[in-house]
Amino acid sequence: MSAQRHHAHASVGDTRHDVMSLMLKLGPVTASDLAESLGLSAAGIRRHLDKLVEDGLAETCGPRAVAGEETTRGRPAKYFRLTDEGRDLFGSHYDSLAADAIGVLREIGGEEAVRALARQRVEKILAEVDGDGDVEEVAQQLARALDESGYAATVTRAGEGIQICQHHCPVAAVAAEHPEICEAEHEAISEIVGRHVQPLALIADGDGICTTNIPLTATTPVRKQSERSGDFD
Repeated sequence: MSAQRHHAHASVGDTRHDVMSLMLKLGPVTASDLAESLGLSAAGIRRHLDKLVEDGLAETCGPRAVAGEETTRGRPAKYFRLTDEGRDLFGSHYDSLAADAIGVLREIGGEEAVRALARQRVEKILAEVDGDGDVEEVAQQLARALDESGYAATVTRAGEGIQICQHHCPVAAVAAEHPEICEAEHEAISEIVGRHVQPLALIADGDGICTTNIPLTATTPVRKQSERSGDFD
């Protein structure tokens, strides 16, 4: 019996995927058109569409405009299309494109060019953070800035430290290939809080969360990049 239920659920999932795939290809489409194309009943297709709309994966819309075609009289048909969230389920190649681009940058400019790109990126994310408050206040600012950039960041108190936890990493796949991205982030956080920080876990390494520990007791102050420029004179 359980095997039959599993097969039924798999069939529902497969049909829903087929419906979404056809919506992706056809754009605004009616339940009747989907039913005809997939060889299913219109009532069954409507159940799938209702669920997709409920889940935010599809939405109702007007028909695709066709030049020279007159609007038909009578009750207008209801058209459906995928939302951005629905389209995202089919994936994208942005991660591989970014990784390839950074790989080319490394070939042209070496490791320092990759570090410069990673540094510029994190500085842009943390540009509005004021590092003059106490450690916990600054950590909250850092978490808010990271959260606004898609990192789902939170702050927790842990023993003698403050931990910034990132529950999502929008560049995890790229960071896994190019650790300079994570290193630049930790360096920037360290400079802002004025003390060395400890990366305890990384999503890019396969952990479920990124955790950066900021000790409450300051050790050796970390000089900002502008203050370190003289080191190379």
